[in-house]
Amino acid sequence: MRMPLPSATAVAVAVVLAASAGPAAFAAGPPAPSSFTLSDPRIKESSGLAASRIHPGVYWTHNDSEDGPYVYAVDSATGRTVARVTMTGAGTPRDVEAISLGPDGQLYVGDIGDNRGGTWDHVWIYRFQEPKELRDVTVRATQFTVRYEDGPRDAESLMVHPVTGRVYIASKHESRGGLYEGPAELSTGAANVFRRVADVPWVTDGAFSPDGTRLTLRGYFTARTWPWKDGRPVGEGERVDAPWQGQAESVTYTPDGSTLMFGSEGANSRVVAVPVPAATPPPGAGSPSAQPGAPAQADRAPEPTGGFGKGALVLAGGLVLVLGAKRLLRRRARD
Repeated sequence: MRMPLPSATAVAVAVVLAASAGPAAFAAGPPAPSSFTLSDPRIKESSGLAASRIHPGVYWTHNDSEDGPYVYAVDSATGRTVARVTMTGAGTPRDVEAISLGPDGQLYVGDIGDNRGGTWDHVWIYRFQEPKELRDVTVRATQFTVRYEDGPRDAESLMVHPVTGRVYIASKHESRGGLYEGPAELSTGAANVFRRVADVPWVTDGAFSPDGTRLTLRGYFTARTWPWKDGRPVGEGERVDAPWQGQAESVTYTPDGSTLMFGSEGANSRVVAVPVPAATPPPGAGSPSAQPGAPAQADRAPEPTGGFGKGALVLAGGLVLVLGAKRLLRRRARD
């Protein structure tokens, strides 16, 4: 049976379109993390975010001050609260500003703000195991006392490194804040002294990437990401396209590290998803795949793996298919 010319051309065009679409056209991956709104009227001053590792799509948050010892689990698919944790053993929180999830599966809640402008001689960290079931529950939290080696500080950022489990706090100062490193293990027997290890800008929250290789800090107007090496941020950091939010208070990574989630205070506040750009290697690092004696990456000719180069190859192949089909049908028509 002879195939009419229009059908042959359509087949060729379909082949071209399928080739240009690539594997993604046939095997769609999981949906990318999306923005959501905190709909719980009890959450009016969301001041920290931490992505759950055992409950996909769930984020832990808390109010700033004058709320009580509460932590909320919010489903990002609906924006609804699916659990509220009440902490006991934590006294009366003064100014809860941050939350982070450690590699031990425990949530660290930072009661580290200082509404007196950095005059309290100590602040607190509360720690409890992330609940395996999402329901309202009361847990007994462990309370740690924190002091800074160079005196009281106002702070809003607490980050637990996802590999070492060490806790870091970033102080908040108009001219020069500091990144403070806690002891290798927190102790309940005495005050835990945090030591300054780096200067940082004015920040309201921070988060480590899930693999521990990057640290992102945000402020009211900007955010930056630093490579993390040997327990310190490296270089000047790279600017992140953080969204404009009226009271920019929180940031966390999604569990796969592909997206940064930025939150803010206020009723019905919005948590905005921002894709993480490809990491830029530190100066002098070279290509990760370079072998001894191989030419530098800059000296290699670019490969047509995407964009115009790939499109040109696909288009050329499609034209060959179409012309070949026309020639074959003309030859059959003459026979």
